[in-house]
Amino acid sequence: MYKKLFIFSMIFLFIDQLTKGLINIYMNVNESIKIFDFLSLTYVHNIGAAFSILSGARWLFIILGIIALNIIYLFFIKDKNLNNFEIIIYALLLSGIIGNLIDRILYGYVIDFIDITIFNFAIFNLADSFIIISIILLLLGMKKWNIK
Repeated sequence: MYKKLFIFSMIFLFIDQLTKGLINIYMNVNESIKIFDFLSLTYVHNIGAAFSILSGARWLFIILGIIALNIIYLFFIKDKNLNNFEIIIYALLLSGIIGNLIDRILYGYVIDFIDITIFNFAIFNLADSFIIISIILLLLGMKKWNIK
């Protein structure tokens, strides 16, 4: 089980870091490329959390990320018999947290680039998507399994 979790986490992490690296290489900061009427690639540096909340609190987010990884492992993964679906969910969650942690540690900011223009939504990245998707799936799973 741990081997599968590690492999899937590394795959998702690689995809996240690859997309951020390509954006960093081929685009300038604040440059935007329209893909569809509702979607653009817009390269920004995010020094905060979602919607730039707590901008500049780099070390706080690094510490919180490390704490979150430990809590997830100790309470939700360690000594558990996860099925394949749960392995994918936790791999998404772990890789999302690690992907943004890598950015914060290496650069002091997170590379964001997915810009859903029709909602004037926050610009985000794949790691953010992995985290949100995994949390939604975990919550749906809790509801299905009647976990309160």
